[in-house]
Amino acid sequence: MKFSLQVSMCDPSHYFPMARAAEEAGFHSVSVPDSICYPEQASSKYPYNKDGSREFLEAVPFVESLIVVAAMAAVTERIRFNTFVYKVGVRQAPVVAKQVQGIQVLSNNRFDFGIGISPWEEDFAVCGTPWEKRGKRFDEQIEILRGLETGEYFGFKGECHDMPANKMNPIPTTPTRLLIGGHSEPALKRAARVGDGWMCAGADMAELKAYINRLNQLRDEYGTADKPFLIYTTGQNAFTREGIEELESIGVDEVVIGFRNVYELEPDKPLDEKIAMLNWYAGEFING
Repeated sequence: MKFSLQVSMCDPSHYFPMARAAEEAGFHSVSVPDSICYPEQASSKYPYNKDGSREFLEAVPFVESLIVVAAMAAVTERIRFNTFVYKVGVRQAPVVAKQVQGIQVLSNNRFDFGIGISPWEEDFAVCGTPWEKRGKRFDEQIEILRGLETGEYFGFKGECHDMPANKMNPIPTTPTRLLIGGHSEPALKRAARVGDGWMCAGADMAELKAYINRLNQLRDEYGTADKPFLIYTTGQNAFTREGIEELESIGVDEVVIGFRNVYELEPDKPLDEKIAMLNWYAGEFING
C-alpha cells in the first residue's frame, strides 16, 4: 500500500513545509483537490458528502491546483503529486496539456493527473463551457491530452472540439498517467475503457468494494484488464492496520490521508500540529 497526504484548503504558507515534511516522513505522494470558485448563487449539489452542501468551500483558501503542484515539486526531490481530481471538463484541453507537460518536465515525471468532470453546472457557466455533452467533451479532452504528449503534430476533430494539428515541446519522457474520478456508471466505464486508474472520494467500504468489482467487470468487457491500473481512495478506513489490510485486499493501490473534515466545516489546524500528525501517521502505519 502507498500513502498520499492530502494538502489543500489551508493557509497557502503551509504548502511548502507540508510537502517537504511528507517527503521526509515517507509518504509516496501529495494529493491536491481542485476548485475554481464559489458562485454567489447555485443550485447544483455536491455529490461526495451526505447532504450535498458546498458551504465548506465558501471561506477556504483554494490556490489553483496545477500551480500548487508545480510549486511544491520545486521544493521537493522525490515525492510524487496527484490531483484528486482536476476539473478538466470545464477547461481548455490544449492549455491544460501544456501546463501538465511543464510540470512533468520540471519535476522529473513526478505527477499523476487525476481528472474528472465538474459536478456543478455553475463551474461550466463561469468558464463559458457548455454543460450539454459534457461527457462527450471530456472523452475528447482525454484524447487531446494524450495526443499532445506524443511530441508529434496532433490535430483533433470531434463533436465538441476542432483543433488544428500542432505539436508541443518539451514533452514528458514518460507518458502522464490519467486517473479518472467519479462514482457514476459513465465514470466507471470511462476509467475502465481509457484510464490508467480510478479515484474514489467519500465512499464507505461496502460502496468501494462494489465500485471496484464493477470496474473489474468493465475492464474484462473492454479488454483492458491486462493494462496497468491504479486505484486511489480517500482514507476513512486507513487509520488501523486492519483497515489498511482490507483496502489492500480489495485492490486499492494508494490511500489518501487527511486529518481534517472540511465537509463538516472543521477549521484548519496550525502548521506544527499538522506536521506532528503526518509524522505520527507515518511512524505508525508507513514506516512502522
